Amino acid sequence: MSTDAQNNLDPSPDSQVDFGYRTVALSQKQNLVNGVFDSVASSYDVMNDLMSVGVHRLWKKALLDWMAPRPNQILADLAGGTGDVSLKFLQRGGQFAHVIDINEQMLAAGQKRKVMNKYQDRLNWLAGDAQDIPLADNSVDRVTIAFGLRNVPDRMKALNQIVRILKPGGRFCCLEFSHVKNPLLSGIYDRWSFNVLPKLGQLVAGDAQPYHYLVESIRQFPSQAELCTMMADTGMAQIKVRSLSGGIAAIHSGWKLD
Repeated sequence: MSTDAQNNLDPSPDSQVDFGYRTVALSQKQNLVNGVFDSVASSYDVMNDLMSVGVHRLWKKALLDWMAPRPNQILADLAGGTGDVSLKFLQRGGQFAHVIDINEQMLAAGQKRKVMNKYQDRLNWLAGDAQDIPLADNSVDRVTIAFGLRNVPDRMKALNQIVRILKPGGRFCCLEFSHVKNPLLSGIYDRWSFNVLPKLGQLVAGDAQPYHYLVESIRQFPSQAELCTMMADTGMAQIKVRSLSGGIAAIHSGWKLD
């Protein structure tokens, strides 16, 4: 897509976007999201375990299994937070990983993890916005974003940026919460999400409000088919999706062919 064409598609800062169940101006969402993650950064890894009953680890394993890292591959892990996906990429044989997150407190928490010391020379911790990724065109082999795309104010801008930084033949994988189709599972999932998670947030992180937002943001995220269409609109090809745990989460995969 040309720069002129992209500019014509860019929404104005006053465009309305979702922030959980609220509607806010596009220009406001990033600051609101930053506030959420500033408040949970120190307990984020613990809360991930509690929120998913540890299943997020299996989902990330499925992401890495499907991506199948190889030597000489360079990863850009967007919304990389405390570095979970990047660490697994390197442990699976990848060469180098850029951990990119707009929230510096999340990056700082990741850098303090002792397990990262072994990989210091193969990690680049980089404060940056998925809507304006601070990497050169055609510079990485793989791009991932795990549980982060729903927090990006302008998702199409982020997807176009992903295509920009991928080398021809490069691959994008998105792991994100999705939509449960089974009515019985959906009911159980809703009760857990809306009744239990905020209480866990209050107990562990001292603040329930961020977890109300996180639960609402999942319900507002595009469907699997809608996200496939968005990826196709950027020029990605061979787009596939895998549902996980009955649709609680999903992995979307797409390739930049030229």
